[in-house]
Amino acid sequence: MIISGGKVFSGAGFDARDVYVEGGVFAEEPIGERSPGQTIDASSCWVVPGLIDVHFHGAVGHDFCDADDEGIAAIARYEASQGVTALFPTTMTLPEERLVPIVSSIAEHSGTDDEAAIVGINMEGPFISPGKVGAQNPSYVRGATMEEFERWQEAANGKIKLVDVAPEEPGNLEFIREAADRVRVSLAHMCADYETAAAAFDAGARHMTHLFNAMPGLHHREPGPIAAAADRRDVTCEIIADGVHIAPSMVRLAFSLFPERMILISDSLRACGLGDGTFELGGQLFTVHGNRATIENGSLAGSVSSVMACLRTAVTKMGIPLADAVRAATMTPAKALGIEDERGSIAPRKIADAVVLDGDLRVKHVVLRGKLLF
Repeated sequence: MIISGGKVFSGAGFDARDVYVEGGVFAEEPIGERSPGQTIDASSCWVVPGLIDVHFHGAVGHDFCDADDEGIAAIARYEASQGVTALFPTTMTLPEERLVPIVSSIAEHSGTDDEAAIVGINMEGPFISPGKVGAQNPSYVRGATMEEFERWQEAANGKIKLVDVAPEEPGNLEFIREAADRVRVSLAHMCADYETAAAAFDAGARHMTHLFNAMPGLHHREPGPIAAAADRRDVTCEIIADGVHIAPSMVRLAFSLFPERMILISDSLRACGLGDGTFELGGQLFTVHGNRATIENGSLAGSVSSVMACLRTAVTKMGIPLADAVRAATMTPAKALGIEDERGSIAPRKIADAVVLDGDLRVKHVVLRGKLLF
């Protein structure tokens, strides 16, 4: 296969060149005397790696916490159709007796050729602060223990790659110290001050969940956890650039504070890909009007945008340079979650996941594991 005539993401910008695919991976160019097979015309288009979403809960009427194999397949097919080719299904704050079958169902899912790949699991809760639960159920919040985490990991066949922790809660710093060499620890849903967040990073945390949301904000005398993350060069930060969760100026500030460390996420709910209506999230109802999803008390429940839609919004409505937005949805998450040897860039011998975007950043073609999806 040749993707011909496009402007190809290079990591720092875009180069006018052809992309060669052979045997499901990106190939050295040129293919030579062998038949190139399909040729995809990418003239006047952008060619980017398949996007990676490290934090999302569901789409098209399904949630990973349903623990339903057909639902997982439907989500993965939808994401692939949006140019999102690698997924980290995300749980939420629930009792252990529910979380164990949820992570087991995700780990056991065997996808088909038209599904995005599930490459890890993200545990958002229950090790969070009851004061910053957002749309999660405070009744299920609890302190972090290695014993519970290891039971999840056993049920998940070792596929849990990210776990959220509020570092100020009793015992949670000790958990971070013990867990950090086994899983990437993210600070999330917290009331932590600067000093506590800095201590958590010293203990081994290396990630921050949906920057600005469910955490203290920046203040010139009480700098808080965001400033603690900015002081570190080894901490990556997620952000939801759906046009609802974060003001455009704050998204621009985040990209300035964390150059090459931003990760675009969707945090999408089961309502993603559907219209307005009322839906369920972790035993609570939420309502969608337009692009906004809220629970009964008015708190944001999550987003109804794919990470591809967030990328488009970041570029077209928030002023984020295209190369920076693409990096935040491909290379940076791949490196943060340890899959950069296989995914995240268009480079020889990496899995051939690629998306052709038109001039409006709409998905025109998706190449999934070396095959043209459409």
